[in-house]
Amino acid sequence: MDEKVLQLCEEKLNLPSFDFRIRKEANGKPYIFDPLRRKFLLLTPEEWVRVHLVHYLTTYLNYPRSLISLERGLTYNSLSKRYDVLVRDRTGNAFFLIECKAPEVSLTQKTVEQVSIYNQKIQAAFLGISNGNRHICMQRDIHSGNYVQIDFFPEFLG
Repeated sequence: MDEKVLQLCEEKLNLPSFDFRIRKEANGKPYIFDPLRRKFLLLTPEEWVRVHLVHYLTTYLNYPRSLISLERGLTYNSLSKRYDVLVRDRTGNAFFLIECKAPEVSLTQKTVEQVSIYNQKIQAAFLGISNGNRHICMQRDIHSGNYVQIDFFPEFLG
């Protein structure tokens, strides 16, 4: 493994660690096994965060794996976009939309706006952004329709 990949794999996130699998493909690039999609994906800093975050949601918060979709496309104002993580409730409604960033990327108002723009189409009850070290979660206020920051990951009840 090259030095950059080793550094990434040693980077501690503010998420529980787990036994991940990494292999080097014929093109010389490292790939990490995604247990949800059941395949190896190019190891990028964002993928490192996404795999850890999904592990946390499924293993520690008991989110059903079958209700999580990753990196799917959507169209917003005739532009093609891709969300990172979407959890649906058992009736198929959008529950929790999460945008993942690399660990070195600061979570800013621009990041919140990005997930909010995606959510105009998706209409999830909860929004989140994470760089693996810092996590910001928001919940839609049922009275105003506005999102307010919460200091926890939402519990999956559905």
